[in-house]
Amino acid sequence: MSSEIVIKFLVAAVLAGTPFLFGTVGEILSEKVGHLNLGVEGMMFMGAVSGLWAAVFYESIAATVSGVLAAIFAVIGSFLFGALGALIYSFLTVTLRANQNVTGLTLTIFGTGIANFLGEILAQNMGGYARVTTVTQGAFANLNIPGLSDLPVVGKLLFSYNFVVYLGIVIALVMWWFFKKTRVGLNLRAVGESPATADSAGINVTLYKYLATCIGGGISGLGGCYYVMVYIRGTWENQGTIEALGWLAVALVIFATWKPLRNIWGSYLFGALYWAYFYIPGLTRSSQEIFKMIPYLVTLFVLITVSLRKKKEDQPPASLGIPYFREER
Repeated sequence: MSSEIVIKFLVAAVLAGTPFLFGTVGEILSEKVGHLNLGVEGMMFMGAVSGLWAAVFYESIAATVSGVLAAIFAVIGSFLFGALGALIYSFLTVTLRANQNVTGLTLTIFGTGIANFLGEILAQNMGGYARVTTVTQGAFANLNIPGLSDLPVVGKLLFSYNFVVYLGIVIALVMWWFFKKTRVGLNLRAVGESPATADSAGINVTLYKYLATCIGGGISGLGGCYYVMVYIRGTWENQGTIEALGWLAVALVIFATWKPLRNIWGSYLFGALYWAYFYIPGLTRSSQEIFKMIPYLVTLFVLITVSLRKKKEDQPPASLGIPYFREER
């Protein structure tokens, strides 16, 4: 395999892994506070359709379309609609104490359904094919950073992606700093480990659960924005699909052992594994489907390894998936 093909493969891995990065960082934030939200797929769907709607809305009211403003509208719309899905989940699981697994699965079904419904409406309003203008598409194109993008090898590997790729990396780094270096982050982790103890220490458990889950849902929604605006270039046709990327993001949380920094390279590894069959000649259709199973198999291996080693720092939050009843404190 030539060096040029290797570079193209690595770049493709980063581009393919970015939706996982957003989905997983959002889910890590939710799980750190003790909530297993299996609705990542639904929130990514909601983020995808709302990002497209927001960009199209801006284009419809702007006298002259600005790609930067269209991108800002898309990102904000995706975050807010993803957070709305997480707010519904939070109300059911925090306030009403519904089963987290069932609620998360329901959110996936709801998010998928509402996204396809809204996407179909948008497509019909635009003549059967929903799409943004070429100006908005250009805002999500790969960047050309003067003096850096043209560097041999390094320029292509590090300085040639669209702005959403770098946004995902920044969010993951900020999340790591937040968990490790801030008092609020430590309080949040305390809520995930023992909400009763945190409550006794004067920490508002309900507030932390709501905020962490909703912000995490918004971040997951950005993964949907990336998919619809970058992967399929700002279009929505024949009911858009996230291609089960949300479920892979949930699996990646385990692979990354709830660590945002490990999630960065883990996401790109999953991206490489998920699309590696494109770069292997002679594979049949059935072989390609087997290849898509590899990320799940890797996650299963990591889960078994972590369970056997029982290192405290690699374990999930102690209260993950367990509802908190303050009166039983």
